Amino acid sequence: MSGFDTVHVKNIVLLGHSGSGKTTLAESMLFEAGLIHRRGTIEEKNTVGDYTDLEKERGNSIFSKLMHTHWRGYKINILDTPGYDDFSGEVISALRVADTGVMLLNASTGVEVGTDIIWEYTEKFKTPMIFLINQLDHPKADFDKTVQEAQSHFGNHVVLVQYPINAGPGFSAIIDVLNMVLYQYNDQGGKPEKLDIPEAERPKAEALHKELIEAIASNDEGLMEKYFDQGELSEDEMKQGLHMSMVRHELFPVFCASALQNRGVARLMGYIDNVCPPASEMPAQTTRAGDTLACDSKGPVCIFIYKTVNETHIGELSFFKVYSGTVKSGMELVNETTGVTEKLNQLFVLEGNKRNPVPELVAGDIGATLKLRNTHVNNTLHEKGKQIELQPIVFPEPRMSIAIANGKKGEEEKLAAALHQLKEEDPTLLVEVSAELGQTLLHCQGDMHLAVIKWKLEHNYHLDVVYAKPKIAYRETIRSKAESSYRHKKQSGGAGQFGEVSIRIEPWHEGMPDPNGLNVRGREEVDLPWGGKLVYYNCIVGGVIDQRFLPSILKGIMDKMHRGPLTGSYVRDVRVSVFDGKMHAVDSNDMAFKIAGTMAFREAFQQANPLLMEPIYHLEILCPDELTGNIMGDLQQRRGIVEGFDSEGHFTVIKAQVPHAEMYQYASTLRSLTQGRARFHMRFDHYAPVPGDLQRKLTEAYSKEAMETAET
Repeated sequence: MSGFDTVHVKNIVLLGHSGSGKTTLAESMLFEAGLIHRRGTIEEKNTVGDYTDLEKERGNSIFSKLMHTHWRGYKINILDTPGYDDFSGEVISALRVADTGVMLLNASTGVEVGTDIIWEYTEKFKTPMIFLINQLDHPKADFDKTVQEAQSHFGNHVVLVQYPINAGPGFSAIIDVLNMVLYQYNDQGGKPEKLDIPEAERPKAEALHKELIEAIASNDEGLMEKYFDQGELSEDEMKQGLHMSMVRHELFPVFCASALQNRGVARLMGYIDNVCPPASEMPAQTTRAGDTLACDSKGPVCIFIYKTVNETHIGELSFFKVYSGTVKSGMELVNETTGVTEKLNQLFVLEGNKRNPVPELVAGDIGATLKLRNTHVNNTLHEKGKQIELQPIVFPEPRMSIAIANGKKGEEEKLAAALHQLKEEDPTLLVEVSAELGQTLLHCQGDMHLAVIKWKLEHNYHLDVVYAKPKIAYRETIRSKAESSYRHKKQSGGAGQFGEVSIRIEPWHEGMPDPNGLNVRGREEVDLPWGGKLVYYNCIVGGVIDQRFLPSILKGIMDKMHRGPLTGSYVRDVRVSVFDGKMHAVDSNDMAFKIAGTMAFREAFQQANPLLMEPIYHLEILCPDELTGNIMGDLQQRRGIVEGFDSEGHFTVIKAQVPHAEMYQYASTLRSLTQGRARFHMRFDHYAPVPGDLQRKLTEAYSKEAMETAET
């Protein structure tokens, strides 16, 4: 579909908690516009939006979808998004390119936790917003309560444009207080009959009409003066006032609907084309260089990649928004990040999984193209001779980690390639190959996110994978001083090996004096990659060990610090002084002194009151006030220390310090404790000593594992 200028393109994103009816609403919008001739349903697994096998299997949206339709001379791009917080990356990327958000509220459940979470994202983007109270045909629908909750959560800028007369199973009529008319629907929904407002409802409708006018006028001095002078505003003046208030993120109008029965949908679409802003009226984009880029079809061509999908048998499909200029099929654009020139061989507008080729797309429009080999999410492409890079999408940090491994041997490379592709599609997934832990780790958003990843690996890549508990990155150190000597001697025909080393080890801390009683000849300070330090002293006198062997001794010590004596974890904050030893004129070599250094360090470490340290994370939990008791009880069982509380809107923020070892599957536990009404963020804070009984268990388990490995 082409032929639309920038002013006549509207981009809306459907938002809301899972089950609020976003996909059903999109289906009804496409049906009302005549793009489809039969509305699909979630139950029949035939909606335009939820077309993937995984979504059909699970019965809910998992990925954001791009659809489009046209309505009274306007093109409306519709971005349908998932409602679970595990898939927040899909919501954020869609919000980045949308110009209006439609927040769906389930009339039977009101404002749910997903609504609050998504609202925070809309506040960051300052997205113009509409509230749509959906499912007014539900037996437990309560419109007034839902409106009260919305105003309580999101402020008095939530203003009524419509209200239902008969919410519940008999829902069939809506009063619109903007144009003061009643919409009466028949059993098939669709186009309503316009009627006068009944006398019994007129006082309420007039009162709400006045409230709407006052809300609109309060945000515009010119309209305020007209209202004071005339005591009224025309419908066109009200629409213009709503338009400007939405652009400034100052008013959030409320509409009514039953998307399932197709009642109220056409009026919403009419409001979108009449009142909601096009991209050209939104604030100009800011580049990384601090410049601004206006949404102008005659400006320099610039597109922004907000999403990629790997299509089976087709390749990578890149979704983009045109932020400036007019992009045409066959055009060559430069990727500002990579410097690579990409050719856009084909341009598409989409209806779910259907791609319709178009010759061009203007500024403000959203589309897709195929096979951009060196272009990824957050990349800016622009015409040659320009330097434009738009601000990237900031995706949420991971909240959960799991180890992943092949169920079958020999498929390691295949798994690595699959994970790389999944990471390209989903920027909220981080993949870490940890040499320290000997595991491949997935860092993601939660259990459902993990389930989707596993499903894709098994069904799309035909891999058998298993999840496992991640190991903990412990650290080892010492609390006292110890000395040890070790002689390495080996003779097996020909040249032998001989090296003897005497060392002293001590806990290291910043500013400590040189070793007592030793003749310091040299000092080397090593900043360890895993944190902390090793300070290495040469205290050899009389040439008992040649200077050329000292680096080999250090290398042997470092080898053992990579796999500490207690649990095989990294060792940190130790001072080692080499003060004596012996060598042989023929048999001494680098390998002999490396082995002697390793073994001497190991023995001394065991005698120096060794200490195992565990990573402690700073945890912040956002939850309703009434749930703090349950959460704090769970934190105590996890050896957590609550540091304090803050308030954030309608929520309490619990701040705590918790050992990382106790945070396994915390996302699942928190969801269970709070029925999904809380969320959390955590970050590494510091290392702290492991309790003595736990240290014994961990060291005994490591020793047992080492013995079993040696036997095999």
